[in-house]
Amino acid sequence: MLGQEQQTPAKDVSEVILNEEDDEHDAKECVLQRYFLQEWNKLKSLLDDIVVNGCVSDPSAVNKIRSILEKYQEQGQLLEPYLESIIVPLMSIVRLKTIELGVISDEILDIIKPLCIIIYSLVTVCGYKAVIKFFPHQVSDLELAVSLLEKCHHTTTTTSLRQESTGEMEAKCVILLWLSILVLVPFDISTVDTSIANSNFVGGTEPSPLVLRILGFSKDYLSNAGPMRSIAGLLLSRLLTRPDMPKAFTSFIEWAHEILSSVTDDAVDHLQLLGVVGALAAIFKAGGRNFLLDLVPVVWNDTLILIKSNAATRSPLLRKFLVKLTQRIGLTCLPHRSPSWRYVGKSRSLGENISVSENITDKHDRCGHYPNVDSWNSNQNASCMQEDDMDVPETVEEIIEVLLSGLRDTDTVVRWSAAKGLGRITSRLTSELADEVLSSVLELFSPVEGDGSWHGGCLALAELARRGLLLPSSLPKVVPFIIKALHYDIRRGPHSVGSHVRDAAAYVCWAFGRAYYHSDMKDILEQLAPHLLMVACYDREVNCRRAAAAAFQENVGRQGSYPNGIDIVNAADYFSLSSRVNSYLNVAACIARYEGYLNPFVEELLFNKICHWDRGLRELAAAALCALVKYKPEYFATTVLERLIPCSLSTDLCMRHGATIAVGQLVLAVHQCDHVLSTDKQKAVAGIVPAIEKARLYRGKGGEIMRSAVSQFIRCISLSHVFVPEKTKRSLLDTLNENLRHPNAQIQTAAVEALKHFVPAYLVWVDDGGANGITSKYLELLSDPNAAARRGSALALGVLPPEFLATRWRDVLLKLCSSCAIEDNPDDRDAEARVNAVRGLVSVCETLSKTMKPSVSLSLEDYRALYLLIKNEVMQALFKALDDYCVDNRGDVGSWVREAAMDGLEKCSYILCERESVGFPTKMPGVENTALLESEVSENDHSHSLFDASLATSLIGGLLKQAVEKIDKLRETAGKILQRILSNERILVPCIPYREKLEEIVRNEVDVKWGVPTFSYPRFLQLLQFSCYSKFLISGLVISVGGLQDSLRKASLTALLEYLQDPKNDKSEGRSREYMLASDLLWVLQHYRRRDRVIIPALKTIEILFSKKVFLQMEAHTAEFFPGVLDSLAIELKGSKDFSKLYAGISILGYIAAMLDPLNTLAFRQLLTFLGHRYPKIRKAAADQVYLVLLQSGNLVAEDKMGKALEILYETCWDGDLEEAKHQRSQLYEIAGLETRVLMTSSRESDKNNDKRATADENASYSSLVGSSGF
Repeated sequence: MLGQEQQTPAKDVSEVILNEEDDEHDAKECVLQRYFLQEWNKLKSLLDDIVVNGCVSDPSAVNKIRSILEKYQEQGQLLEPYLESIIVPLMSIVRLKTIELGVISDEILDIIKPLCIIIYSLVTVCGYKAVIKFFPHQVSDLELAVSLLEKCHHTTTTTSLRQESTGEMEAKCVILLWLSILVLVPFDISTVDTSIANSNFVGGTEPSPLVLRILGFSKDYLSNAGPMRSIAGLLLSRLLTRPDMPKAFTSFIEWAHEILSSVTDDAVDHLQLLGVVGALAAIFKAGGRNFLLDLVPVVWNDTLILIKSNAATRSPLLRKFLVKLTQRIGLTCLPHRSPSWRYVGKSRSLGENISVSENITDKHDRCGHYPNVDSWNSNQNASCMQEDDMDVPETVEEIIEVLLSGLRDTDTVVRWSAAKGLGRITSRLTSELADEVLSSVLELFSPVEGDGSWHGGCLALAELARRGLLLPSSLPKVVPFIIKALHYDIRRGPHSVGSHVRDAAAYVCWAFGRAYYHSDMKDILEQLAPHLLMVACYDREVNCRRAAAAAFQENVGRQGSYPNGIDIVNAADYFSLSSRVNSYLNVAACIARYEGYLNPFVEELLFNKICHWDRGLRELAAAALCALVKYKPEYFATTVLERLIPCSLSTDLCMRHGATIAVGQLVLAVHQCDHVLSTDKQKAVAGIVPAIEKARLYRGKGGEIMRSAVSQFIRCISLSHVFVPEKTKRSLLDTLNENLRHPNAQIQTAAVEALKHFVPAYLVWVDDGGANGITSKYLELLSDPNAAARRGSALALGVLPPEFLATRWRDVLLKLCSSCAIEDNPDDRDAEARVNAVRGLVSVCETLSKTMKPSVSLSLEDYRALYLLIKNEVMQALFKALDDYCVDNRGDVGSWVREAAMDGLEKCSYILCERESVGFPTKMPGVENTALLESEVSENDHSHSLFDASLATSLIGGLLKQAVEKIDKLRETAGKILQRILSNERILVPCIPYREKLEEIVRNEVDVKWGVPTFSYPRFLQLLQFSCYSKFLISGLVISVGGLQDSLRKASLTALLEYLQDPKNDKSEGRSREYMLASDLLWVLQHYRRRDRVIIPALKTIEILFSKKVFLQMEAHTAEFFPGVLDSLAIELKGSKDFSKLYAGISILGYIAAMLDPLNTLAFRQLLTFLGHRYPKIRKAAADQVYLVLLQSGNLVAEDKMGKALEILYETCWDGDLEEAKHQRSQLYEIAGLETRVLMTSSRESDKNNDKRATADENASYSSLVGSSGF
């Protein structure tokens, strides 16, 4: 159907597409076919334009056509029905234009090159064999093509990029391919050579001038690095093997002998060597045996010497060509024969296979049983034994040895070529010799051989099987090696090798399924199926899993009915095996339920995967083992556990780590299956951790891995309620405490998770006062100088059960609140400790609020005090954590604390709001006469509201601040939390100001990209109109507008300017938006005084807003904003060493100084002081600003003195001598009429400050500052 539709591409395309709508067979090809048919109109129109014009008029058309064709690189067969309609018109243009213009014209190359680019694109997609069938092959075209190629050969152009290709290479390749067809003309070439009349050609066996020309440029192309080399070899093979070319052939062989005999290290010679060997291989493929037999000794001798040379050792491509040439020499030495001993397997034709099946069915109906298909083959083998032995030349034995050595090569391409060659040669040998070849191949599977030998052996076995050369009688001795290859995995250092061997072994199994009948493969398949499925489910590499699954599917599909085969194939398909986790936990568990697979899967996990070198794979294998427990809990609880427990003390780190994790998870899985372990097993399991500690396996290499494994093990036995003696309980608790103090975060996390389940399982019901002791110990560790101890103890407090918090909950909360704050001593500061403190604090609050109820031990007053403490202390501590902007060599580590604090604020808000909505109980259950008066309750509730407007404003404001700062992840987190708070239907968060506007901006939608600046900033900045949120927003916004990230700065600034220009926001709460913005910026400058993290970007933001003329319409408010800015600048710039801060401040002073009185004089005076700054770059920047101010404002200096002032500013070298700069600054003060007293005071203070930090040389101090500032 595909071929019929595509043979007439000129038909209505839409009709073809409609006919295929319901065709779901071979989905990928159908999709590509439809896609190409949809593009056929476009491609046809482009080709028609070229045909009509006789050339490519639009250069872009070539790129369009090539882009369409290259999409089918993997499905080139879809284009084959279209090749004739594409190639014939284009080659006709090439031929006709060459005849019309002649090869002498320079215009001819400009015409054919674009056409050749299109044709060569088809060659790369479909292959040259499919394309050259449609080339013109008239006899008269031979000279034409030779002349055209000579024209291209002597014309060279250069190009820098592949996409700028001029078509030179493509033209040479296409013409060479054209010649490879034309040289097959069935006439003596000398009869079509018109140049003979003008030459001294004597005839006979001498090559004609035309042949000499072809040989000349073909030899040149053999030294080329491009695709012309292989095409030239193809051309030479077809030309020289003609019957009328004996002299030319002999001459070429002599020339090739010289090249092969004079091997050098030169790069050009190496390319020529590759070309010559490739050409010889092509000649031995195309030539007849009688024609080539006499050349074998010479060529084989050269080949054998070259194989042993250094050039072959260094070049995999040369070794590949040499192996290819070697096998073809061997085929020449052996007569072509179809051995009767060969296994006659399945045909590739579906019709033939069906007819064979019908014959077998007829025989079954007549005889009552299926015949053994192999019986016919066996009879043939018996008759073959009586054949006369064949004389095998010594050369063939040497060739077979070379091919067997090629199977051991380090490069896959060489091994693959050797395997194919060995298969071809074996097909011409007798059965005895074939058995010897098979024995030699099986020797490659020796343990002393490397992975390359195993891979080459698998490829060779697959080739022998495909060609029917591996008889069914030999399968029993082959299969054990294939099974070993399926599990081949050799560790080398921190990794392993063997994935290519396992992949090749799966290919062998695939070849078996295609080559043999079911009667011959029944027993073999029963052996291979479990191993194939082991690889399909449990291999580390996805290509091996898919290869094994494909081999199993091939065998199931071709070998007839196989138990549960279809179900297994459906479960282990191409896509389900793409994920390793899915393969281990789901696919394997699905297959293991079928008979015969559970035990092999368990053995594979125990012997190969639990002890695997990859830590992640060991942990996954333990989980996979647990996924199989449900099928045989008793078997796992006894046999598997008995084998795993001793392995937990193995000397091999991988084994003991995997076994420890596997035992723990296995015990838990058995418990979940309601199976109780025997007392002896529980005792053995409980003794694993003490035994590990006694063996000191925490020390040395792998100690951290074992600590994490032990924590996971304790967690599993705690969930399983395994009986543990009291002494062992204390030991396990000490182990967890040690792991909590470990600096590795993964070990701490595992220990916390284990402690969460260990304490309720083993310590809650022990009434010996240990609860207070454990809580007190963790509280003390919160003040430990060791940062790791503080981290672990904070997390540990968060997972303690309520029984351990009941008596000291106030101390725990207050201590954790203090631990959330930044440490006073800089040396003690640890961001991870603060993050864990925040998380632990929130966890404790959740535990207390969910479990603690008023009782005899907890009075109503204490119950109320708990929630008031959460409101007054916990919430405030979390608000302070939102201002954690600590930075170390890892960057903004405070962002981790802020992220945890946002999450904690959301949870604590829900706790308070839920209690606020329910109210407090007025009577303790089970206690008489403790009811409170209703008036007293209402009075207390009114005076102690748990969630008021102030708290709501701080909550939303803090989240909004994080939502407009510079870190994408925090903006995303803040946006999602705001979204959840505003849309929570179960717990309403009350008292939120302007809630309707917030819900309009933060809508309850799915997959909102709050981290995208262009999406989030325009929405959140609408809230600047509300004074309760504006200060929060501005304090976060300045970080983005004045930050270093260019894209973020553009997005935030654009959103701010759009907000200011939006007429809807003209009046916000009765004040102009510019005034509110200015007031908030002034608040930021005052609130964050001397905190450069905010001040520097705030100054940059003000500078940018001045440049955008935002503050020009604020004349009515200049008395408030500009003096405040000047005061802040005086404080911030005094003694500052930060260049970006100084630059921004000087620029702001310049903008203010250019405005009207009286502020411009103050700003101008402050600006002049920087002309005497100790840093030359700052003096230069200040001078530039003063110069601009004087040009823009005429009231600062009298008109008659303006020229003098500008002259001083222009001619003075401000980044030169400091004293000269101060002298010129004094003159400017006098010209401006400013008081020198202020100047002298500032100078003395500046000199005093400079003396404190003085160095011997000003430039030395400056250079050190510049170096430290990153300039």
